[in-house]
Amino acid sequence: MTAANERVVIFDTTLRDGEQCPGATMTFDEKLEVAHLLDRMGVDIIEAGFPIASNGDFEAVAEIARRTENAVVAGLARAIPGDIARCGEAVRFAKRPRIHTFVSTSPIHLKHQMRKTEEEVLEIIATTVAQARNLVDDVEWSAMDATRTGHEYLARAVEAAIRAGATTINLPDTVGYATPDEYRAMFVAMRERVPGADKVIFSTHCHDDLGLAVANSLAGLAGGARQIECTVNGIGERAGNAALEEIVMALRTRRDALPYETGVESTLLTRASRLVSAATSFPVQYNKAIVGKNAFAHESGIHQDGMLKNNETYEIMTPATVGVTKTSLVMGKHSGRAAFKDKLKALGYELGENALQDAFARFKELADRKKHVYDEDIEALVDNQIASGNDRIKVLSLIVIAGTMGPQSATLTLDIEGVHTTVQSTGNGPVDAIFNAIRSVAPHEASLALYQVHAVTEGTDAQAEVSVRLEEGEKTVSAKVADPDTLVASAKAYVAALNKLTVKRQQVNAQAAISA
Repeated sequence: MTAANERVVIFDTTLRDGEQCPGATMTFDEKLEVAHLLDRMGVDIIEAGFPIASNGDFEAVAEIARRTENAVVAGLARAIPGDIARCGEAVRFAKRPRIHTFVSTSPIHLKHQMRKTEEEVLEIIATTVAQARNLVDDVEWSAMDATRTGHEYLARAVEAAIRAGATTINLPDTVGYATPDEYRAMFVAMRERVPGADKVIFSTHCHDDLGLAVANSLAGLAGGARQIECTVNGIGERAGNAALEEIVMALRTRRDALPYETGVESTLLTRASRLVSAATSFPVQYNKAIVGKNAFAHESGIHQDGMLKNNETYEIMTPATVGVTKTSLVMGKHSGRAAFKDKLKALGYELGENALQDAFARFKELADRKKHVYDEDIEALVDNQIASGNDRIKVLSLIVIAGTMGPQSATLTLDIEGVHTTVQSTGNGPVDAIFNAIRSVAPHEASLALYQVHAVTEGTDAQAEVSVRLEEGEKTVSAKVADPDTLVASAKAYVAALNKLTVKRQQVNAQAAISA
């Protein structure tokens, strides 16, 4: 790293924009876990949520603000006085609070969504940014749909925000429409045209509708931006956001072409990816850059030959730089608590005493059932624990009768808020019987949109990881659970999705109450 390398601020919006992805709702405890890891990683700014959205979102933002040691904690607010006041109330507990407020600027948004004139929006910007600045010293203003806004009017809007006290100006590619050249040129134009532009930090926020989010974010740096907004695994609205891990490793690997640095500890990228995947129940595609299962795998004979001779023939970064280690077989039923704790630390986990004891007990149970316990097994075990720590409904026991003769049946016992209920149901196959049993104990109108199974590791005794997605009206939730027994994993995944659906209902009801 040379003295010429400029610092790029990493703004993570996994907990806000990422959670807006249909089915990616996280629980309160999951959000705290993710925020804690982001802070450990060295992320500069954590956008913790949208405080006005619900009481749950407000409480999550407030608690993250209280707990975060190093990062700036931001909350999102529309350009509405009530939103900004609520956001200020949530982030005031942070050591370094930020209010992030936004308003649309493009002609199509002003005409069809805002139904305001350009002059009316300029007045809204001046009023609401000033209100936010009276609450905190650090105010970010975003021009929603900036890339479809004419440069002349965009410059006027940016100037109004700076005059009102904004310290960061975000010019998002809200719909993923821009090309890298267009995005770079927009930042160049704003920095040249707007008085006071040299006194603020410009930021990128790119969506991946055309697969250009990372490329556009890097182009924004070339245009003068020094903050990049991104999410772990690139989750977010529609096709998602620029992926944090791809941004960080692009800057680290190509310092010759991209002379910038970040404060992110890259060895925690894989851990963050797996935690967010577990919390949202969104699996990471095998060929995902940086953190995908196959990102450092080589099957082609030519590639394998090159790797045996020199790793640099086909790897532009080492697995260790992103926290990937070779699968270990040393953990088993004879392993002690100290060794288990050390293994967790090596995998990037820091658990409290009670959580550690619970995880160790579950590890011992797993070790009695499996011949080999892989690193991935331990990660799945702990991630399941984090995801289901405060569930309203829990699976206590399951007995399934299956075979060619039929009908298949399931006897299931659930714990629903401390009350144990046992029921027997039949179905067209064992999984159908299990889900019918769950529906009879916990009735609901949600439909099963996805049921998917894959093995966590190799071997006939591998844990099965089951993903379930439920849809109820416009509400979509997903859950993912691993267990050596595929049918047990299926029951637990379905119940986990039901628990998330309950949380989602509460959020929707709270939002309806606020709107009323």
